[in-house]
Amino acid sequence: MHRFTMFRVAGILLGASIGFNMACMSSASSVSARKEAPKMMYDFRTLASLDNWRESSDTVRTPGMSKGAFVIQKSQLFQRAVLFSMLNPQPNGAGFVGFVTDDGWDLSHYSGVELKVRAQGENFHYKVNFRHKGQHEGDGSPSYEAFYEVPKKEWTVITIPFTEFKPYFRGAPVPDADPLDTSDITSLGLQITGGVYEAYKQHGASSLEIDYIQAV
Repeated sequence: MHRFTMFRVAGILLGASIGFNMACMSSASSVSARKEAPKMMYDFRTLASLDNWRESSDTVRTPGMSKGAFVIQKSQLFQRAVLFSMLNPQPNGAGFVGFVTDDGWDLSHYSGVELKVRAQGENFHYKVNFRHKGQHEGDGSPSYEAFYEVPKKEWTVITIPFTEFKPYFRGAPVPDADPLDTSDITSLGLQITGGVYEAYKQHGASSLEIDYIQAV
């Protein structure tokens, strides 16, 4: 074979190899950049009822005096859920209103949760609570909680990374607890508190309107 022909063949093979490697790199890059689509957990704009949610307010304890309601608001133009709360905390701020559902979720492919909400009334600090591995209130296990503040009277989208969820027991941190297992979520709760361990203190009547909760 002539030297020119040999160089030409080698060049063709080298070019093909480079093109193949670049294609593989491009494919790998697109795979790594691919992200899971949001997972709708509770679309309150379409849910027929909230029968699987139960109230968990401070009246589960002897001195508790707070009360809440979690209802579907539906008109001819829209539908959403509303968490109504009447916080009557103790002098130190101990008190809470919440609602819990024991639905199971595998959220291990997501980095957090997203809520579309609007707050009205006297209070604007809320929490999302998770439990995992079948643990529940009353068994001494912690609740994994993340706090968020809502702008006054404005619809807003709140995104809370799972890294923000820390273990608490009756409002106090539990630093030696296992981290939240997002592959085995067995309970989700929405809550408003008096702020017993916080700089802010809350009391009185408030409402939180919720369009949806999804994993992102």
